Amino acid sequence: MKNITLVLGASTNPNRYSNIAIKRLMGKELPVAALGLRKGKIGNVVIDDEKQDYKNIDTVTLYLNPKRQEEYYNYIIGLAPRRVIFNPGTENMEFVKLLKENNIESEIACTLVLLSTNQY
Repeated sequence: MKNITLVLGASTNPNRYSNIAIKRLMGKELPVAALGLRKGKIGNVVIDDEKQDYKNIDTVTLYLNPKRQEEYYNYIIGLAPRRVIFNPGTENMEFVKLLKENNIESEIACTLVLLSTNQY
């Protein structure tokens, strides 16, 4: 699989935006990986509860508040995605700066809006 989106902060709770994003990505037949606090499954997407050495990550879409992101800085940079999307409530200028220093694009946007307007 290529151009995988990693949903960081994934939840099996159908009311959570991360869950909705995974379903919408699957609906558009985009490959998805998921990392959350607890193991689980959404459709055919397995939610891992430990950092994995994912390959071919194009986009990381964040559903973690800025404080919770800190432990993932080096991990995400190590995955070498093309971009990181900061969904509403996840904006983090410190991390944006680190990403830029590592030649990784960042977008302060809403994954759900990008998908629904075909701008993803």
